[in-house]
Amino acid sequence: MEAIVDMVVLVAISVVGAALARRLGFVAPLVLLVAGLALSYVPGFPEAHLEPELVLIGILPPLLYVAALQTSVPAFRLALRPILLLAVGLVVLTALVIGYLVHLLMPEVPLAACVALGAIVAPPDAVSATAIARRVGLPRRVVTILEGESLLNDATALVMVRVAAGALAGAAVGFAEIAGEVALKAGGGVAIGLVFAVGAAWLHRKIKDPLLEDAVGLLTPFIVVIVAEELHTSSVVAVVIAGLYLGHRMPYLLSATSRLQLDAVWRLVTFLLEGVVFLLVGLQLRTVVSTIETDMATTVQVTAVVFAALVGIRFLWMYPATYLARLVPRIRNREERPRIAVPTVIAWAGMRGVVTLAAAQTLPPPGENGVPDYPRELFVFVAFAIIVLTLLIQGTTLPVLSRVLRVREDNSAQDALAEAGVQHTASRAALEALDAHANGAPPAVVDRLRGLVESRSNNAWERLGSQHQETPSAAYGRLRREMIKAERHVFKIARNEGRIPEEVLVRAQRELDLEESQLHRSEE
Repeated sequence: MEAIVDMVVLVAISVVGAALARRLGFVAPLVLLVAGLALSYVPGFPEAHLEPELVLIGILPPLLYVAALQTSVPAFRLALRPILLLAVGLVVLTALVIGYLVHLLMPEVPLAACVALGAIVAPPDAVSATAIARRVGLPRRVVTILEGESLLNDATALVMVRVAAGALAGAAVGFAEIAGEVALKAGGGVAIGLVFAVGAAWLHRKIKDPLLEDAVGLLTPFIVVIVAEELHTSSVVAVVIAGLYLGHRMPYLLSATSRLQLDAVWRLVTFLLEGVVFLLVGLQLRTVVSTIETDMATTVQVTAVVFAALVGIRFLWMYPATYLARLVPRIRNREERPRIAVPTVIAWAGMRGVVTLAAAQTLPPPGENGVPDYPRELFVFVAFAIIVLTLLIQGTTLPVLSRVLRVREDNSAQDALAEAGVQHTASRAALEALDAHANGAPPAVVDRLRGLVESRSNNAWERLGSQHQETPSAAYGRLRREMIKAERHVFKIARNEGRIPEEVLVRAQRELDLEESQLHRSEE
C-alpha cells in the first residue's frame, strides 16, 4: 500500500510540475528535476532509487517506441547521413575524448572506467531534445536530425558502456571484439525489431476490435525489448526499428477508432513517464552527492571538464560533418547548403536525460568480478550533474539562440499549398467514389456528402488566405462549438429530470464529443 501511495504522490507532483512549466514557459524536465531536488530535503519525503533495469526495460522502450512511431520514415531516410554521423561517429568520439581527458585529470583511475563515463554522458536525450525542438519551432529537417540522432545514439552509447565495463573487469577487448559486439547487438536488434513488427502488423490486420488492437499496440514495445534482452541483442535498436516500421504503415493497419484511442493513450503514457523520470532524477541527487568520497575540488574540476568537453566536441564535430560532406559532388548537387546558424543550433541542442541516468547506474561496483578500484560514486554524480547542467544551460537558452539566429520552422504557406493541392486530388477521388456507389442512395444524402467533400477542399485552400481575418472554416468551428455546448446542456438537463435514461445521454454525449474533437484537431 505504501508503494502505491508513493507512486500516486510522484505522479501527482509530476503533473503539477509539468502544468507549472507550461504556464511559466520553462522546460518541463528542468522544472521537475529542480522540484525533485527540493523535495529530497523535505523531512519524511520518501527516498527514490531508480533501478537501471526499470529504466532500460520499463521506461525507455515506450518513450523510444512512440518517438519512432511519430518519425517520418522518408524524412529519416533523407537525413540518414547526418543522423548516423551524430548517433555513431559523435558518440564514439565523445566517449574516447572525455575518457582520455578524465584519465589525464585522474591518472590513478583506469582508462576503461573513464571511457565508460564518456559513453554514459555522450548521447543526448530523445525526450528533451525533440520536445524543445518542436516547442521552439525549428525547421522540419533539424527536428528530424535531432529525433533520428536521439533514437539511434542510445544503442551506440550502451554498447560502448558495456565494452568499457568488460575491459574494466579484465576482459580482452580489441578492435575485432568491439566490431563483433556491435555487429551482433545492432544486427540482432534490427532482425528482432523487424520480425516482431511484421508480426504485430499481421495481428493488426486480423483484429477488428479497437480495444484488442490498442492492447497489441501497447504490448509491442515491451515484448520486443524483453525478447531482445533475453537474446543479448540491442533492445534499443529493436524497439526503434519496430516503431519506424509500424509507424510508417499505421494508416493501413489500424482502424480510425484504434488510431485515435492509441494516440491518446500513448500521449498520456509518455507524459507521465517523462515527468516521473526527471522528478526521480532530482530526488536522487541528494543521495548521490552524499555518497561521493572524492574531494570537492576534484569533483568540480571533473564535472566542469566533462561538460566543457561535451559542448566543445559537439560544436567541433558539427561544422565539418555539415560542410565537408558537401564537397562530394553527388551530395552537393542533392542537398542545399544550410546557413551556419543551422549546425550551430543543432550543436547546442545536446540535453542529456534518461539514458545517461540509466547507464550511470550500470557501472560495476569496485571489487566485484575483478573490477579494480575507481571512484564509481564520483562518476555517477558527474552523470547526474551533466543532466542538470545541460537542461539548465542549453535547455533554457536554445529557444533564445534559435530566435537570435533566426532558425525558424518551415514556411507554413508552402505546407498549406502542398496540402491544398493533395486535398484537391483527394476530393476528386472521393467524388468519383461517391458517384460509383451512389446508386439507390437518397439524393439528399448524396448532396450532403458532396457538400462535405467540397467544404473540406475549400478549407484547405482557405489556409493560404489572410491570417488576420476569420476564415469561413474558422467561423464554422467557433459557431459549431457553441451549438454543441447548447445541445450537450439540453441532454444533461433531460437526464437530470428523468426524461431520458443514462444510456441515451452517454450515446448522445459520445457523438457530440467526437464532433467537437474533430473540430479541435482540424484547428490544430
